Amino acid sequence: MKIINTSGRRKTSVARAYVQAGSGQITVNGKDFKLYFKTPTLHYYVTQSLQIAQAREQFDVAVNVKGGGVTGQAQAIRLAIAKALVENNEAFKKDLRAAGLLTRDPRMVERKKFGQKKARKRFQFSKR
Repeated sequence: MKIINTSGRRKTSVARAYVQAGSGQITVNGKDFKLYFKTPTLHYYVTQSLQIAQAREQFDVAVNVKGGGVTGQAQAIRLAIAKALVENNEAFKKDLRAAGLLTRDPRMVERKKFGQKKARKRFQFSKR
């Protein structure tokens, strides 16, 4: 099997995943994913696509990720791996689509507006 290259995005994070047949090793920016991501929730996000496809031990995944925070990065990796699995085998598409892992989450931070403290918060109003 050749190396499959896909990308995933979430908020301002961009992940490039390189998936190939292997023993189930996952590396993120040159480190093991459990060293890069500290919490079990983030470990779950990274492996969720492989677990739903029941292919955890079949593929080696190398990921380059940049931008955003750790949760956004983990979810960007989840999308990139899901897209790579579907590119490798269309049979995975039904289960991954049902779990909502093939849809890019479009939610982004709302921009700050001038004349206000933040996107929606305003400066204190004084009537008198």
